[in-house]
Amino acid sequence: MKTWLLALLLFASPLGAKAPLLATPYQGGLDLKAYWVSEKLDGIRGRWDGKALLSKSGKPLAAPAWFTRALPPQPLDGELWLGRGHFQALSAIVLDTQPDDAAWQQVRYMLFDLPGHPGPFDDRLKAMEQLVAKQHLPWLAVIPQFKVASEEALFARLDQVIAQGGEGLMLHRGDALYQSGRSPSLIKLKKAQDMEGTVLAILPGKGKYQGMMGALLLELDNGVRFKLGSGFSDDERRSPPKVGARVTFAYQDLSLAGKPRFARFIRVRPDGA
Repeated sequence: MKTWLLALLLFASPLGAKAPLLATPYQGGLDLKAYWVSEKLDGIRGRWDGKALLSKSGKPLAAPAWFTRALPPQPLDGELWLGRGHFQALSAIVLDTQPDDAAWQQVRYMLFDLPGHPGPFDDRLKAMEQLVAKQHLPWLAVIPQFKVASEEALFARLDQVIAQGGEGLMLHRGDALYQSGRSPSLIKLKKAQDMEGTVLAILPGKGKYQGMMGALLLELDNGVRFKLGSGFSDDERRSPPKVGARVTFAYQDLSLAGKPRFARFIRVRPDGA
């Protein structure tokens, strides 16, 4: 079966809606001319399957009817966003099971892909721009994509985004088809890498943290377990994340055993995100 036909069948199916394209960390040594670059938005992923708005994990998001009614019947992939530095406020709006119409008026749906399109990202980008122009909705846009000529220019742009309060950059290979799961065709570039883990246990603190949480025992998606004890405020130590919660942390690199080094807590991933 031809590759483009297989991609069309896969991502037009319910299975495709449950398996989004996921990014891999930047390692260097890329032919940057082959990639589109965009800002990595600090929002909540929103996947439109043609009928419902879903989170990254596939849970329905309770968006107002006016927000979704105007969306096209084809699958969309993007980020629900309020702007730089407003993740917590966005979470309160987007994950509320009783949507607040006035609050949702502030939310923008920033597209970065078309899961059902059979062509490479170069073609999908053009199709997204045409779709947004046709829909003409004030809350629907395409995340701006641009090219860089060198790694020096790429890191200069990263520094600029970070200085302006942004999170990082995404690199999307122009000739790559949309595919399920983690792929080298989509790359994230940040000053520090981040990862998620599941809380297995809350470990008691000692010394100045007596009576509070000392660290969290986390399990990574690959089964590796480690203790996360840095990056918490005193309030977070008094009311730590619950067992079973998913937390995001930053780290420098991995040890030979696959454990994150110099890890620091960032936030608890909201339920449903």
